[in-house]
Amino acid sequence: MTADETPTTATAVLDRIVDGETAVLLLEGDIENESGDVENESGNDETATSSDSAGRGGLTDEMRLDIERVPDDGRHEGAVFEATVERDDDGEVSALETLTYRPDETETRRETAQDRFDELSERLSDR
Repeated sequence: MTADETPTTATAVLDRIVDGETAVLLLEGDIENESGDVENESGNDETATSSDSAGRGGLTDEMRLDIERVPDDGRHEGAVFEATVERDDDGEVSALETLTYRPDETETRRETAQDRFDELSERLSDR
């Protein structure tokens, strides 16, 4: 990390695995810098692309990285991680420092999505 870069923490979700070799992670919402301050930034470089839907819970970046950098237990679509990324002074993602799998959050999101699907299915069957 250079003096220009600031480590920040963000929630990342494994969107997909391409050709069994590349993991595509979506970074979400507000990020927290090393001092604990919440910022809402997005950036891009060769490993990350910016999204127009920044905001709490919205997407801020897409990162592509070698699947080997993803913890084994989180190598599946929808896996939720805490990611520490380096951002330069312009807020652009310059590197991924750490990626920690969050199984409880992954399960909570899966259950919430299933509940929404079930509700929609029930509404359609009531017609």
